[in-house]
Parts: sequence; C-alpha cells; structure tokens
Amino acid sequence: MSLTFPTPEEIARLSARMLLDIKAVDFNADTPFTYASGLKGPTYVDCRRIISFPRVRQTLMDFMAATVMRDAGFEAFDNVAGGETAGIPFAAMVAERLGLPMTYVRKKPKGYGRNARIEGVMTEGQRVLLVEDLTTDGGSKLSFVDAIRDTGATCAHTAVIFYYGIFPETTQRLADHGVALHHLCTWWDVLAEARARSSFDDKTLAEVETFLTDPRAWQAKNA
Repeated sequence: MSLTFPTPEEIARLSARMLLDIKAVDFNADTPFTYASGLKGPTYVDCRRIISFPRVRQTLMDFMAATVMRDAGFEAFDNVAGGETAGIPFAAMVAERLGLPMTYVRKKPKGYGRNARIEGVMTEGQRVLLVEDLTTDGGSKLSFVDAIRDTGATCAHTAVIFYYGIFPETTQRLADHGVALHHLCTWWDVLAEARARSSFDDKTLAEVETFLTDPRAWQAKNA
C-alpha cells in the first residue's frame, strides 16, 4: 500500500489540474449545459472519464485513500461500498488501497432473484465507507446510505472525488443524516486552476464565477 499525504490544499489544486488535463471539466457561458435536474449552468464535470487515464486514476485514488484515512482514521472502516454506477470502479480502487472488502449499492432493487440492493458481502455491524464520483446537493447519497444501514451495517462517511461546493445546505443535509463528506476538490478549486492556466477566456471564467457565487440566481436569470 503506497500512499502519500500532501496537504488538503495541494490535493485540491492537483485534483483540479488533473480534471482539466483530461478534459473532464468544461465551461460554456454561451450555451449552458442542462443538468439532470433540468436546470442549466455554465459548468460541467464528467468524472467517469477518469477511469480511462491510468496516471490520473491512480493519483486521485491515492488522494482519496489518504484523505479518508487522515480525516476519518486509519482503522475507521470494514467495507467500502460504491454507489451504482459511477461509484463502483472508484470504490474498488479505494478498497484495494485500504485493504478492505468491496461492495456496491444499487439505486433500486434489481427486481428478481434476491431483489437485493447490496451486491457483495456486507454484514451487520460493519463500518462502511460509501464512495461516489461526485456530489451536488448530497441527495442521492442518502438513499445509498439508508440501503447500507438496512443491512445492519453503519455508514457515517462518504467520499467523493468532486464536490460542487456551491450549495451551502449540502454538508448540513448529510450531517443531519449522520454522514460526513470527504472530497478532493470543488468548483472553486477548478476555477482557480483554470484561471492560473488560462484554460478558458476571461469572459467565460467571469461568467462561471458569477454562477458559482449564486447558482440559483444565475439559473433564474438564464432559465
């Protein structure tokens, strides 16, 4: 197990840089992206691209393992669960680094056989780390956490590569559910790195900052 422990600030900067390097991030102020919620915004991130870039993939997973051990503890978990579908490969890689069993959680029961939501072996009393690719407002995590807890296991931590960091209610929403959030970088980190590298023109970066500062107001104006 080979892990490094750079500062959280360095992890955030390097993670943002890697996402830009592999073009997992895009900014477009002229033709906003439509999100799953139906709302629009000038920012887009696709963490699924990470699995196709071995050096980036390895470094980010090292960062995630280091982050959860530093923040939650070196012996804090017994099982690593990935959320269907994007969280599954990342959970497998984190579990390998932590030397732990890996499972995954379906979004809903599969509808046949055991009608299970948990695939793999998860047992009562296990302390489970939920791994996902990203989180916006934390909502999708709650269903996964509840499915884990229904087995008799506990889930008090979730780790993601990317956290939007623009909706102030997210961490409180998770905390109210008894879950702590661990992440590598946010939109603010990506914006700072994009500016430092001149990855986008000044007009686009300014519009992105306006969106990040007050996304609800930006969406209302650009509906």
